[in-house]
Order: sequence, then C-alpha cells, then structure tokens
Amino acid sequence: MYMMSQLFAAAKLDPMSKMWVSMIGIGLMVLAALIITYARSKTKGWVRLVLTLVAIVMLIYGMICGLLSLV
Repeated sequence: MYMMSQLFAAAKLDPMSKMWVSMIGIGLMVLAALIITYARSKTKGWVRLVLTLVAIVMLIYGMICGLLSLV
C-alpha cells in the first residue's frame, strides 16, 4: 500500500501525458477482454490457463494506468 501511494505521488503528469496513459489503460483492458473471450470459447487446458493469466496481468496494468491518469 505504501508503494502504491508513492507511485501516485510521483505521477505528476501534464494533461497530454495523462491522456496517453489513460488510452494505454483502456487499450490494455480491451485486449484483456478479447483474450479472455477467446480463451474461454476456443481453447482448453494449459493454453486456456496461460491466456487467462496474461489477460489478468493486462487487466491489472490497465487498471493501474487508469488510476494514474486520474491523479
């Protein structure tokens, strides 16, 4: 939690940078949703697990980017 508060305090971004960070966050979340949809409908076994883990990591990074763009 302490590290996250330091991260937010260090993120003094100008408006244009905030826009790009939020666009990256939105893009990561969209890609995560597409990967999860594909993994659940077309794959089985360990490939499904790997794709799901990749999508979860992308979703977390997208959420962090979204939170950074609000600060």
